[in-house]
Amino acid sequence: MVVDPASGVATVQISAENTSTGSLTLDALDAFSLGGITPFASDDTAGRLRVHRCRSAWSAEGRLDTRSIEDLHLERSWTGHAVRTERFGQVGSLPVNGWFPFVAIEDRAAEVTWAIQLATPGTWHLELYRRADQFALGGGGADRLAGEWSKTLAPGETFLAPPAFLTAVTGNIDDVCDRLLLAMRVRACLPPREATLPIIFNEWCTSWGNPTHDSLVALAGRLAGSGVTYLVIDDGWAERPGNQFQQNGDWRVNRRAFPQGLRPTTDAIRAHGLVPGLWFEFEAINPGSDAWQETTHQLHRDGVPLQVGARRFWDFRDPWVHDFLAQRVIARLRDDGFGCLKIDCNDSIGPGVDGLESPGENLRQHLAGVQRFFERLRDELPDLVIENCSSGGHRLEPSMMALTSMSSFSDAHETPDIPLIAADLNRVVWSAQKQIWAVLRANDSLQRLSYSLAATFLGRMCLSGEVDRLSSPAWDFTRAAMNLYRQVTSLIRDGRFRADRCVGSSRQHPTGHQIVTITDVARRQLLIIWHCFDAPSLSIFAPDVDDAWHWKIHTQLCGPETEIELLENKLRWRKTLSWSGGVLWLIGSKKPESANQAESLRIE
Repeated sequence: MVVDPASGVATVQISAENTSTGSLTLDALDAFSLGGITPFASDDTAGRLRVHRCRSAWSAEGRLDTRSIEDLHLERSWTGHAVRTERFGQVGSLPVNGWFPFVAIEDRAAEVTWAIQLATPGTWHLELYRRADQFALGGGGADRLAGEWSKTLAPGETFLAPPAFLTAVTGNIDDVCDRLLLAMRVRACLPPREATLPIIFNEWCTSWGNPTHDSLVALAGRLAGSGVTYLVIDDGWAERPGNQFQQNGDWRVNRRAFPQGLRPTTDAIRAHGLVPGLWFEFEAINPGSDAWQETTHQLHRDGVPLQVGARRFWDFRDPWVHDFLAQRVIARLRDDGFGCLKIDCNDSIGPGVDGLESPGENLRQHLAGVQRFFERLRDELPDLVIENCSSGGHRLEPSMMALTSMSSFSDAHETPDIPLIAADLNRVVWSAQKQIWAVLRANDSLQRLSYSLAATFLGRMCLSGEVDRLSSPAWDFTRAAMNLYRQVTSLIRDGRFRADRCVGSSRQHPTGHQIVTITDVARRQLLIIWHCFDAPSLSIFAPDVDDAWHWKIHTQLCGPETEIELLENKLRWRKTLSWSGGVLWLIGSKKPESANQAESLRIE
């Protein structure tokens, strides 16, 4: 176990060694075991323990699920002999499909919270355990029970469980998540250009899979000088043999859309001062491609190529696959002058695949090979900025986050719950690595633009849509939002996030309001991102600021019909509209201690 002094997070990685003279088969190997919860009580802690988990689904990632141990049926048995357990996790190759690999236990009487996070790109499990008055946590990767996993060790051979990150704080769920996020920042390996959180434009919601040279040059012209850094070409740039959606695998340029190849397009994008980016889903293969027939190099299940829907999958244990993709992916990025890469992965492989060992262990080795290819990308193209995407947020776990510069927060593009998802994810994903969509349409009102753009201040601003068709007032408003974003990136990158929310149970039909505050380390700046949903109830909000200081609104971004004032360090909404949102940047200054001092300050 190693404790990071900066974050107070312990990294634990368990190893098993076969010290016998014969083979040894493991059916399970937990990554950690944390017992003795809670040491602050001599009884069975009735009514004081809460379990915090984060649910995840496609376009609905990160929703906090908080239950008492009584609600989870984990009360002490009358004799203390019986064991109570609550086991949860994910099986397959999308590690954040269902739940995040995270759990926290809060003792509300002692005001102490324990938390753990697993780092694994595949199958994992966590288990809450209760016997008598003892409460414990355990968990790790796949095992025989879930994931069809076992591992046979030869004499002298060792095996490592996935890393686990553990911490405890005096505080609540947000405080303990701050610790884990700080450790995530320490592990992150970002290219220097990422320090300022450059703004991204991804053309997916502009062309919906039909980019062309001409459309991208027009977009680059519109975005030139606006504050956008990356212009990403999404799906549709590669040849589709049958002209059908999702026919990738060969990664040859679509010459109907890009007659001269991609280099003239990237040259034109760079000529407008932007960095070109490119989308790949290189782990998967679709029907119609030549690669579909390369079954020798694909994953198999029960002796036949493994197929999920319209996808088969390369076997990343195979060196041939790495060499093939080095030519089709790495060479493409290098030779055509790309500086940004979006890597997608849209299906789970399932619990296991064929190979020399158990199905679950074969899958683990395959995913280790996937991560080795990510490392090769970084080694051969050290300045490349890599986005981790998996149907949006299905790979938002520590081992993938550490290999990439940023991640797509979700596939929620134009839905009303984007501000809610973005705020939820601030507990488990560092804001500097969380890319949030704002899709802009030609008929958007300034109120709608403000609602969309404000949400991106909860992480990385990613624009898409019809920017080339926005009216002059709408484009000016968008540019003002980008200008404000670039001024407050240090707050977004380094600040402390807290959410104040009064909404209903529905995410697709939210009511009420949400206010997220981002505070700088010195507590002298405050960024407030607010959203009103249906039937808003927002009128007065008192931010957590030092009343000994004088506060003023430095900059405000909102629609023209919104009226907000700051009186006695309280924000007052004099007029609130459904489906509105905005950003307030507050700066504090020390109050004069006397009238004479106030006069001298005015003279200076």
